[in-house]
Formats: sequence, C-alpha cells, structure tokens
Amino acid sequence: MKQLIASYLLATLVATAAAAPPAATPAEHWQPTWISSPQPVWGEGGVLPLGMPRQLGNATLRQSLRSSLGGERLRLVISNEYGLSPLKVGALAVRRPHDGRTVLVRFRGRDGIAVAPGARVISDAVALAVRAGDRLETELYLSETSAVAGFHWNAQEETQVLPGNAIGRRDLPAAQTLTTRAFVAELRVASSRAPATVVAIGDSITDGNGSSIGRDQRWPDHLARRLAPQGVAVLNAGIAGNRLLRDGWGESALARFGRDVLRHPGLRAVVVLLGTNDIGFPGSPFGPTETPPALDGLTAGFRQLVEQAHARGVRVIAGTVPPFEHALQGTPLEGHYSPQKEALRGALNEWIRTANAFDGIVDFDALLRDPSHPSRLDPALDSGDHLHPGDAGYRRMAEAIDLPALLGERTVAEAAR
Repeated sequence: MKQLIASYLLATLVATAAAAPPAATPAEHWQPTWISSPQPVWGEGGVLPLGMPRQLGNATLRQSLRSSLGGERLRLVISNEYGLSPLKVGALAVRRPHDGRTVLVRFRGRDGIAVAPGARVISDAVALAVRAGDRLETELYLSETSAVAGFHWNAQEETQVLPGNAIGRRDLPAAQTLTTRAFVAELRVASSRAPATVVAIGDSITDGNGSSIGRDQRWPDHLARRLAPQGVAVLNAGIAGNRLLRDGWGESALARFGRDVLRHPGLRAVVVLLGTNDIGFPGSPFGPTETPPALDGLTAGFRQLVEQAHARGVRVIAGTVPPFEHALQGTPLEGHYSPQKEALRGALNEWIRTANAFDGIVDFDALLRDPSHPSRLDPALDSGDHLHPGDAGYRRMAEAIDLPALLGERTVAEAAR
C-alpha cells in the first residue's frame, strides 16, 4: 500500500510540474539614450559654411557620442533623412575608447545595408555593455559615394574622416577633422526596465554651442548626469539656428516635434528652450528681409507644442529666453540684438512666467543675466560671444531644473515654494 501511495504522489507531482507554466523571463526594452537630430544641408550661399564635404565615398567617419544610461546590449540607428538617393553603408563598428575593443555592428546579420532616401534603419543588437555616462566611438564605412544626409551641424565633437575602410584601424591618421556629424543618429540600450525618457528641444543653446568640444558640457549633458541614478535618459534634440515658427537651420520646432520628441518610448517630459532665433534672426544676416514675429504668434506656437505633448500625456517645462545684448558683436553675423528685439524678448519671458501654459518653467533668463545689466549675459557665465553660455553657464542651467517637477512628482506650486 505504501508503495502504491508513493507512486501516486510522485506521478501527481510530475504531472503538476509539467502543467505549470515556465518561469517568466524579464521583458527586454530598448531605451534610447542619445540622439542627434538630423537637419537638411544648405546650399553654397549659406551664411555659415557647411563644415563637411557635401559628398563622401570610400571613406570612414569616426564619431563620438555619450550614452546617458547603461545596458548590456546596444543598437545604433543610421539616418538617411533628407537624403535624395540610397545611402550605401559598407560596414559599421562601435567601441568603448577606454578598452579599445572594436565590435562590428550588423544589419539582419550582414555587415552593410542600403538605407532608402529619407529613411532610418536600426542595427541588430550588439553584445557590448555600456554604463551610464560612457563615451563610445562609432566607425561608419561608406563604400560608395553618397551625399551627406542625417546631418547635424553643431556636433560639439571632433569627427574624423579617414580614407577607405578604416574600421578598427587606430593607426591610420585622419584625412580631415570636422566639428559636424552625419548618418549615426541614435543609440539604444537593452534594459529590463520600461523606458523613461526626457527630451530637450531647442536651438544652439540646447545644442551646446560655446561649450568645450568633446567634453559633454551642454546643459542636457549635465541634466543627464542628474537623472541617470533614477534610470531616466535625457535626449538632446537641439539644432543650432532652430526656431519655433520658421524653418531654416532644420525644420521649425513645430514641424519636427513629432519626430524628434514625441516618438521616443517612455517619454515623460520635454524641456523647451526656443525663441532666441525667432526674435534675433529677422533683420540679421540670418534673415535680412524677414519681419519680426508678433508676440501672439510666438505664444500660439508654444501653445501648439503643449497641446501636442499633452495629447500624449507628456509634461512640458519651458525655459525663459536668455539675454543676448551684444550677441556676435564685431563679427559678420552681428545684428541679433536691438532694443525692439529686447522688448519682445522681455514680453515673451513675462508670458512664459505668468500664462500658466506649461507644467513648469525654469527661468534661464534670471539665472544667466548680468545682475547689473539684465539685457546681457553674466560675464562669468558667457562663452565670449554674448549669445551662448560657457561650461559654467550650462552647468548652472541644468542645476536649476527641478527634477520632481520635471517628472511630475511635484506640482508647480510646490516647486515654487
């Protein structure tokens, strides 16, 4: 009898185990941790030089980036946006500079891929661990001549152009060194956590013009360091020369808001710093025949951004426009400032502070202005061109952002107390 009972219990246990569902494995999410917003190239008559050959072929681009969060695997996104013909990628590789190991990046198991005009492609997953704050180098070999696309003018990094297929060839000297970038447009890392993302959208002040080259001193870089312990990525969607209402250096912020901001998974908030060029460009070398925008036009544009964000459940934090008296003074680009433009800047900032149109504000104007001369930057925070902050100013900007208010963990009223 005992033997029969034991046999019955054993059979019951085996049947129960066979019927039990397999143990759940943690879901894998792909978190964006770095982006470079693409913009169209301009013609030969542009106010500023393009800073990059208009065509590249049989050459390797070596470019650097910084990941705001870490993960055990990564993917890269290649952009041929604004390209008019296919982009032929011969090979792509990535490395962490501190250990020097070059890892090939593949597309559907192959070394290269043709990216259709106007399109983006996502690479296969790469078994390369990344930590928050790690700097990576990418090497992109262009096997055939291609027009520059997926282009970003203000990289604040050194991009090396090397002859031929220079993947993994650390011994080869660069044929050319640029401060622009192209084609590599996004980094994603694998995570067991659901994505959590903040995007900064703006002009050259968000893009980091005036900060130290290759030192990751833009204000979104400093914000990323503050948010990394909370597992929140910060993506910099700044484009130098960008405007809220008009195209120019990149499509207007209103036009590109869906692509550069709202499409990112786990988006919790966007920090908007726009208006400097809407106010400063008209009548300057950047917009010699343009008329200044009306305050009502600017405020309506900001309300449109807010409506787009709120429709997706995304918070909007607005920055006031910093002062720019004497901007670019003594250069061929002088003309950004006038007393009339200063009056419009003041009116826009007053609206940002008082209209209750946003989920929060950060008063970059009050933070960066010279206390004794409020229409100009504090000399201690000025990069020297009287338009862009330097490293100290950018750090101060990031430190001024209230993180609980940014992430919706504190109300605007509580943040103000």
